[in-house]
Amino acid sequence: MDGIIPLYKERGLTSFDCVAKLRHILHTKKVGHSGTLDPSVDGVLPICIGSATKVVPYLMGSGKMYRGTVTLGLATTTEDLDGDVIDEQPLAKAFTLNQLTAATAKLTGTIQQTPPMYSAVKVKGRKLYEYARAGETVERPTRTITVDHFTLADAGTFDTDAGTQTVAFEVACSKGTYVRTLAVDLGRQLGVPAVMASLTRHKSGGFTLDQTVTLAQVEAAMAADDLSTILRPIDYALQDYPHVALSDKLWGLVKNGVFLTPEEMASTAPVVALTYQGQTKCLYQWVPEKKQYKPLKMFTVN
Repeated sequence: MDGIIPLYKERGLTSFDCVAKLRHILHTKKVGHSGTLDPSVDGVLPICIGSATKVVPYLMGSGKMYRGTVTLGLATTTEDLDGDVIDEQPLAKAFTLNQLTAATAKLTGTIQQTPPMYSAVKVKGRKLYEYARAGETVERPTRTITVDHFTLADAGTFDTDAGTQTVAFEVACSKGTYVRTLAVDLGRQLGVPAVMASLTRHKSGGFTLDQTVTLAQVEAAMAADDLSTILRPIDYALQDYPHVALSDKLWGLVKNGVFLTPEEMASTAPVVALTYQGQTKCLYQWVPEKKQYKPLKMFTVN
């Protein structure tokens, strides 16, 4: 059983909960997800089964797209509504769309981001949330992320009684981006506390929300011996690479890890996906100093 399941992760479940449930449903231990979603976040969570676990890094490296809401005027410990309120600053009036858009523009492109204390990023061998739960502070490393777009449809809604403004947004970003931190940083650009109020991942690993299936649907497909209807091939994670079909002779060399020339590869791309009899078998990478292609990742030799 090899392939990728574009799972819809429900709110209230951790990503590992989904993996554990699928191991039970599918009766296999070789299950891995391609990018953690917080329990309060729902949406696309590609799950790799069997030899497809080898393509997890390639799924994780693909761009992601989210839609959610940010509330301006208060902040929490966790940067979302699961945490305790640590700051409140009622707004006298709502920010205009122009003000909001000017702030999101400063959070677009290649930027530096500091991960939240309540995150799984490791510092000195411990996860940041372990420090946070122990009431300890530690210097957090900044990371470079790419935000392709951070857009707002309108200025949202203003609660005159609470002095808060809730705005809907869409973010497309690279792996490693904490969207709840983007929400907090939006408030920082405007000079007010902010918190991510809701979030749904609409795209990840090349899959969109309308392509996902629920745990219940996976269980039903397994019971009906019809898993092929929801299991996507390994190649789904490798669509961005040029593909080269191998002859019987070349496949005999490739499955033994033999280097290939550009002429044998019929390609000059830096990384190429090699197929045999319609199945993607591996990735080969160009090595300039050797002027040959070498194995980068083998998925199967059968």
